Amino acid sequence: MLQTLPIASSIWNPSQRGACLEVMEFKRSQLSSLSQCPLYFKFQNKWVQNGKAPVSETFIYACQRPRQYPAGKKQGVYSQNVDLPPVLPKKKKKPYPIPFKKIQRAARKDKKLAERGLEKPLQPPKNGILVPDLIPVAYDVLDAWKVLIKGLAQLLHVIPVYGCSECSEVHVAHTGHHIQDCKGPSSSKRYGLHSWVKGSINDILIPIESYHLYDPFGLRIKHDTRFEYDRIPAVVELCIQAGVDIPEYPSRRRTKPIRMMGKKVIDRGGYVDEPKPWRSVDPSSSSIVDLDTCGACGRFPAPPLEDVPSIAQETMNAHEIVRSGVMTLMRKYTVKACGYCSEVHVGPWGHNAKLCGEFKHQWRDGKHGWQDATVAEVFPPNYVWHVRDPKGPPLRGALKRFYGKAPAVVEVCMQAGAQVPSRYKPMMRLDIIVPESDEASLVA
Repeated sequence: MLQTLPIASSIWNPSQRGACLEVMEFKRSQLSSLSQCPLYFKFQNKWVQNGKAPVSETFIYACQRPRQYPAGKKQGVYSQNVDLPPVLPKKKKKPYPIPFKKIQRAARKDKKLAERGLEKPLQPPKNGILVPDLIPVAYDVLDAWKVLIKGLAQLLHVIPVYGCSECSEVHVAHTGHHIQDCKGPSSSKRYGLHSWVKGSINDILIPIESYHLYDPFGLRIKHDTRFEYDRIPAVVELCIQAGVDIPEYPSRRRTKPIRMMGKKVIDRGGYVDEPKPWRSVDPSSSSIVDLDTCGACGRFPAPPLEDVPSIAQETMNAHEIVRSGVMTLMRKYTVKACGYCSEVHVGPWGHNAKLCGEFKHQWRDGKHGWQDATVAEVFPPNYVWHVRDPKGPPLRGALKRFYGKAPAVVEVCMQAGAQVPSRYKPMMRLDIIVPESDEASLVA
């Protein structure tokens, strides 16, 4: 848009010929409409009839150029088709979520402070003190986690789910697909076809467990003492360390911050004996049962058919709350993940249990290669093929490039009648028309 602004003062003499330069002064109210877009000036030379002789005069225009957004980055706008994250090879270490040079720079800074005898500056929650603003977020995530487990357990009575008995493939439809991409031990005998069996809630919501620590800044878990600690879902442990109080899983709440010099803790407030957790006489009546997916389908019966769409929508909303809440908590609270396997530990540093059996574990004596975790490692999406007609013919490998994918929870809720969030639609490829098998080779 081109806009000529008013002239406050002019350096021009009508008797002189040649260029004329207009000196302008802009008020804040005049530029308020241009503040949302980048502002630049345009000079234009014109001949103006002033009196008897024409005079060349230079005009200055204030122009605003629309803001340019990268593809798919504008708020509320998504690309038509988005490819899924690449599958990382198992015979290679995972990439660092934080650039390695940035990690080295922070380590050198801490080392210089330690050499000078200065303490490392720590802010909550890195110093063991809770962040008050994140306590409501942790409670919302835990409540949504319970709703998510309950909703999936009810929907699985209505929506059929199949899992491969030889690999980790999951399919949500009335029949398994015919895509030959099985990597199981006996896949060569089946020509890559999957061996489908009835799936469970753990196939949809992958259980990622972590050790529960009464004091995350206390003694580290050793290989010989690993059985003295409970294993609970990593999402629940993250909420507990963020301020959620559960009687069965107590946690130490510090009032004085810890002190560190370099990598060494010089004051942690002493070691405190872990209190014995309170356990209910009847396990089924305890509140911790609702936090685990084990046996969830047996605890919740099949819902009435008229209530299935509402349950699916509540489950979809709970899934989004858990995902966004975990992302918010992980910006402040430290979560470690192994760079070789799927082990996750919630705390400032990982445990010392020698349980890693992945790539070159002999070189590490079975110890995990700890690094900062991502949201996908704590709350994995578990992508499955998107099926447009669950009761239609099974998916075929010849048309694989025309099919989209979606998280398993989103696929189950969508087939039950829930509305799909906008950010999942590009990867589901809803705008692509799937051709017939004999037409696939003719499509560019």
